Amino acid sequence: MTSFFSTSSSSSKLLFRQLFEKESSTYTYLLADASHPNKPALLIDPVDRTVDRDLSLIQELGLKLVYALNTHVHADHVTGTGLIKSKVPSVKSVISKASGATADLFVEPGDKVQFGDLFLEVRATPGHTLGCVTYVTGDASDQPQPRMAFTGDTLLIRGCGRTDFQGGSSEQLYKSVHSQIFTLPKDTFIYPAHDYKGFSVSTVGEEIQYNPRLTKDEDTFKNIMANLNLSYPKMIDVAVPANLVCGVQSKV
Repeated sequence: MTSFFSTSSSSSKLLFRQLFEKESSTYTYLLADASHPNKPALLIDPVDRTVDRDLSLIQELGLKLVYALNTHVHADHVTGTGLIKSKVPSVKSVISKASGATADLFVEPGDKVQFGDLFLEVRATPGHTLGCVTYVTGDASDQPQPRMAFTGDTLLIRGCGRTDFQGGSSEQLYKSVHSQIFTLPKDTFIYPAHDYKGFSVSTVGEEIQYNPRLTKDEDTFKNIMANLNLSYPKMIDVAVPANLVCGVQSKV
């Protein structure tokens, strides 16, 4: 479990934890407004296998979990949002409207997810799937600086998500990253949904300079993605149907 804090005074409001689920190499992120009386918190991309760990940590830290967000409909693990709601019924599940999934709240580009005096801005970043979004901390002076971008599977550290299933498009992913993520300040932290090489965080500036796929021109990128020859995701037939209904959340 790791945490990174920025240096501005406004960052003292933010409590941040980066959590890891080893079987699917998934990062779950816990954010809370520690200066607010209620200490409202949210989770990004929780995993069903680690819900008890996450809720235990939230209780230990004296936080009130308000939202459980997904960056997209995952294909490599079952989301923990439904299980969280069964244990903490007041929590609202959140996913993009474009995902086609079930949730309590649907977000669209430009929306803000507010927790206390802090918020996440929603940016549409399709390409890995049709409904992918990136959640970005606010740019106002009272928000944590440098900014933080939770990119899901759209942008990984020195890589990106595959584009060969769930309505994926390499052309769309390239445009999403270059227009919605690479336009953020270069010191913006990049926090992806997965990492398979032991990295935990990058920055926009690093990825603009060093990402071996997305530093290429669009045609070269599309050629790279078309020739990855990746195996069929082992969890996709279980994970996608479950995640379309928020894990174990009832459609009713």
